[in-house]
Amino acid sequence: VEPNATIREIRLMFHKLYPRWYPARQSIKLDPKGKSLRDEEILQHLPVGTTATLYFKDLGPQIGWTTVFLIEYTGPLFIYFLFYFRMPFVYGLDERFTSSPHPVVNLACICHSFHYIKRLIETIFVHRFSHGTMPLRNIVKNCLYYWGFAAWLAYYINHPLYTPPSYGKKQINFAVIMFLLCEAGNFSIHVALSDLRRDGSKTRKIPYPTKNPFTWLFFFVSCPNYTYEVGTWISFTVMTQCVPVGLFTLLCFIQMTIWAKDKHYTYLREFKDYPSLRMPIIPFLL
Repeated sequence: VEPNATIREIRLMFHKLYPRWYPARQSIKLDPKGKSLRDEEILQHLPVGTTATLYFKDLGPQIGWTTVFLIEYTGPLFIYFLFYFRMPFVYGLDERFTSSPHPVVNLACICHSFHYIKRLIETIFVHRFSHGTMPLRNIVKNCLYYWGFAAWLAYYINHPLYTPPSYGKKQINFAVIMFLLCEAGNFSIHVALSDLRRDGSKTRKIPYPTKNPFTWLFFFVSCPNYTYEVGTWISFTVMTQCVPVGLFTLLCFIQMTIWAKDKHYTYLREFKDYPSLRMPIIPFLL
């Protein structure tokens, strides 16, 4: 292997010798317990001498991230409608195909559908993935999470015994406004992150605020897309005043905080000039 060979070129060489292990399935490391090397890294720039030992790990069958997101997000969209239209096997024959007398139930269906339709549009037209695939085995776990929670939320929100929020229209209208603002913010951040890789590069870059006011949250947090996402579900919780939605929001916040911290510390490790004012997900706090 030439000293100026990239890890991607080494993956391709390995694949040529062992066709079973295509590049996306390979994890190449300098140390068995270390992190996988990125495709764009060059051998002579790595901390090795005149000879290097590279360790290979089989990541198992892979599936593309675009396919993953399409499967994950299409499920909740259609599962919610089973409860909204009160299919006969959901609440019993007496309630089949009936509608709720509360307008907030219709509004919740619109907002929930809008959220996942937006995600599908972003998956197809906006997102650019630094890692093209994920292990196929994870798709089951991810679908159980998204599909299962969608069914749980929908069951209670569309239940014949559901009661609307305590403060009526004021609470609902406030929540809808916040929901739409957070959705707009989340979309704006995804577009800004996508623009960083418009040239097709997979190299990590520092994201900065643009002229779009929704991106100004980059002044204070490393992952404002997660901040807006949590805000979306908090708004949906206030709108529906439903305990299962609140529990789902809490789990979302915990998971996204873990992801945000991981990305934040990666930025700090890779960029010495990374803005010191930024926190992972909540300005000035967390």
